[in-house]
Amino acid sequence: MTDELDPLRDSYRRSITEGPQVLDRLHAHSTALLVIDVQYLDAAPGHGVFADAAFSGVPPKAQEYYFDTLRETVLPNIRRLQDAFRRNRLEVIHTRIMSLTPDGRDRSSGHKRLGLHAAPGSKDAEFLPEVAPEPGEIVISKTASGVFTSTNMEYVLRNLGIRALYVTGVYTNECVSTAVRDGSDLGFHMTLVQDACTTVTPELQAATVRVLRDRYARVLRTKAAVAEIERLARDRR
Repeated sequence: MTDELDPLRDSYRRSITEGPQVLDRLHAHSTALLVIDVQYLDAAPGHGVFADAAFSGVPPKAQEYYFDTLRETVLPNIRRLQDAFRRNRLEVIHTRIMSLTPDGRDRSSGHKRLGLHAAPGSKDAEFLPEVAPEPGEIVISKTASGVFTSTNMEYVLRNLGIRALYVTGVYTNECVSTAVRDGSDLGFHMTLVQDACTTVTPELQAATVRVLRDRYARVLRTKAAVAEIERLARDRR
């Protein structure tokens, strides 16, 4: 869908993604960074989903694109965002796929069908060191695509007074997209940082960003997001 074919584009943009409430939330210190599932299970070659590359279900060319964009762009950009949020004493929240039990019997039916499992204490459940949580940061574990529908994420955010989220992580068209859509429906102001998330093909990445843009979320690049955070932090001083 191009912008020209979306008759609701302007009304959504005015009411959801360009409203003054978005920046008001930043001024009010009620914004957090959400880093989704950047862990060994699904974001490291030779581990988890990619332990046997030939049987991962992801074609070699798609794996190459995915890991290249992770290494060269997404992980450095997530770290830049983390550093900006931490400098300004804003929350950094991490999600990961991890079951409650070693055998994964508590997993969602979808994850059971997919054979997707990261046991507590396993390597697959660990975050990549480049973007791992710092002491005191909140970690929420899930066994489904949607962090809002399968965990107490909304409850935690309400307790923290968080009303807006900058969203990063993997995969853009799956867990990231689900979080953005669900968060928007629940009334949170969502910002997707498009060069701080990725998936297995450039076509899927572009299509997902296009669908979410100005309908469920603002879409920014890392440079603009960091500049926004720093500018508004200066304004609060």
